[in-house]
Amino acid sequence: MSRRPRAHREPVAFVMKRSGARWAAGLAILLALAGHALSRYDIRFVDTLDAMIYDAKVRLFMPRVTDQRIAILDIDEKSLAELGRWPWDRARMAELVNALFGRERIAVLGFDMVFAEPDASSGLAVLDELARGALANDADYRHALAQLAPRLDYDQRFADALAGHPVVLGYYFSNQDASSGAIPAPLMSASAFGTHPFTLFDWTSYGGNLPALQKAARRAGCFNPVIDFDGSVRRVPLVTAYRDGVFGALSLEVIRALYGDATITPLFDDPADPAAPLSGLALATPRGVRVIPVDANGAALVPYRGVAGSFPYYSIADVLARRIPAGALAGKIVLVGTTAPGLMDQRTAPVGEVYPGVEVNANLVSGMLDDAIRFQPPFAATLQALALLLAGLAMIFLWPWRLPARATLFTAILLGAIVAADLLAFARPGWSIPVASLLLAVLALYVLNMSYGYFVEARAKRHFAALFGQYVPPELVEEMSRHPEDYSMAGRRAELTVLFCDVLGFTAIAETLEPEALARLMNEYLGTMTKVIRAHRGTLDKYIGDAIMGFWGAPVDDPDHARHALAAALGMRAALVELNRTLTAHGWPTLWVGIGINTGPMTVGDMGSSVRKAYTVMGDAVNVAARLEGLTRRFDIDIIVGEATREQAPDVVFREIDRVRVKGRAAPIAVFEPQSSRQNTDELARWHAALSHYRAREWDEAQALLDALATQYPERQLYALYRKRIDALRGVELPEDWDCVSAFDTK
Repeated sequence: MSRRPRAHREPVAFVMKRSGARWAAGLAILLALAGHALSRYDIRFVDTLDAMIYDAKVRLFMPRVTDQRIAILDIDEKSLAELGRWPWDRARMAELVNALFGRERIAVLGFDMVFAEPDASSGLAVLDELARGALANDADYRHALAQLAPRLDYDQRFADALAGHPVVLGYYFSNQDASSGAIPAPLMSASAFGTHPFTLFDWTSYGGNLPALQKAARRAGCFNPVIDFDGSVRRVPLVTAYRDGVFGALSLEVIRALYGDATITPLFDDPADPAAPLSGLALATPRGVRVIPVDANGAALVPYRGVAGSFPYYSIADVLARRIPAGALAGKIVLVGTTAPGLMDQRTAPVGEVYPGVEVNANLVSGMLDDAIRFQPPFAATLQALALLLAGLAMIFLWPWRLPARATLFTAILLGAIVAADLLAFARPGWSIPVASLLLAVLALYVLNMSYGYFVEARAKRHFAALFGQYVPPELVEEMSRHPEDYSMAGRRAELTVLFCDVLGFTAIAETLEPEALARLMNEYLGTMTKVIRAHRGTLDKYIGDAIMGFWGAPVDDPDHARHALAAALGMRAALVELNRTLTAHGWPTLWVGIGINTGPMTVGDMGSSVRKAYTVMGDAVNVAARLEGLTRRFDIDIIVGEATREQAPDVVFREIDRVRVKGRAAPIAVFEPQSSRQNTDELARWHAALSHYRAREWDEAQALLDALATQYPERQLYALYRKRIDALRGVELPEDWDCVSAFDTK
């Protein structure tokens, strides 16, 4: 048999040489993500993406229907205004409990709070001390106290109200402090788990209720959520371990109380296998056994029904004052919680950044009633890893990468199939399977294979996009990438123009808005202003609360940096008018800003520490710009620029405002207001004439011009300011070298 010609063997070697590095990189990506999927280690980015996908699915499938079976009694601002600050005396709490079970005929009552401290508000302790001391021999006093004591023992009155009713108190576990108060007997012994893996959350201490209250109520549940790495609450342990016992969550205990203290038994994925993981809790009810799915930690995914307010809320003040409709609470599960500022038990949830903690428990109760708690099946990790390997190996070795259109189509179909299968599993039978690793593998392999050459050839452009992309507009990054040797983030000295913009009266605005609304408003404002800065070739330095700092002339040289900064300021003024129309349509307050601009030598570059750095500017000219922004409030003018900026923009019309000496700087500077093209030139001429008379101490002439201007333009506070100055200076003997400079010693 003859040897195969060399020409037939060369393609294999050529393919190996050409694709070996790409295959190796693809396999490395695949193995790294498979290790994460099998929980061999954590990749935070993948966890973050999984959390985002899960949150999106929750929002997509949440029913958005109010559950009328559960009501939340709210310690809200109205209740605090009518009943006094929290905590209220236990006599009032006893009144509430009696009203709920007597008049309102509720089914179960749960408290999302702890009654840890004795109530001394009645003064009974003081009266007892007198009976043992100064009035020990006063029989009438002791007799009267004996008659009065039961009414003044508020804790006992509360305990009496709790006794005999299906009430669940709240408590919490901890790993820090010593235990306090009392908690109920364990739901079950740790031995109930037999030889199966015991991976429940374990604690070393607790914060419970007063023993008398716990004894009277008998039932209590812990309200420790699982706070994920991003601060969000997606799971709550329904069972948790403490010493040799297993204790139930508040929501689970409420369900148990509803069914007459129903028993709970752990279920395992394979009862015949001692190593089988925990998969659920069996709840024995009069209608049969209900299975509540939980994960290996005994935690359940919270089945959020919607955004905050998915359950009817009633103010406790209205309940006590009988202002709620008759029968509104009859037969309902009632949870007591708070939304009052300062008392807010707020959480971050997949359906809202600010979410009432009591409503987390309400969602769990609702989900258990409807058998609607989704869960991550025990085989989820294996399923994800298997799908990852099959799809990944196919993409690495079988995908038609030499035909980009076909490879893109196949990749799109694969991604669509993964998303569709995940949504179907989440909807029915309610499986929550992490798919971020699989999606990332498909996308990463696609990007790797389709753009391998691009990543090698366009290294300089990517380098500059990473360094400067967050600061400057994309077109400037593109320009810089053409000559990368000319740019650096190292510090250097240059003449630049810097701008500061701040919202006037922001503190008052913030106090009128809820946190979520304030965040949305600020995002609208900062986004709009940033677009204007970048549209005029500005470099965004930073956000300082509600303030914005930008500069012109670096990293890309700009001979017209002063003019571009002025154009940006005028553009921000115009954009604010449009933005305020949008804010008004949302029912939000309108915004007004002050802008300070200054030009001068400053240091620009990457500055900071080993922990954090930023591309920024520093120097005296920067400090002056910040002071000029502060002066906008003093003169009631929205844009103020320094003299150096004005000199570099001779084609712009300016109004000179004053000569000032700002804090931290001895030398005075002239400050100006840029004018629009529609500015009345006659008004400007008369103003400058008045300013000249003022500086020449010709008070009458200056006053006459200012009076006329103020009459014609009453909205301009500058004229009124100078009239007040003249009134103050009349009759004052000024020194010969008076320089007309106004000193401002605050920022």
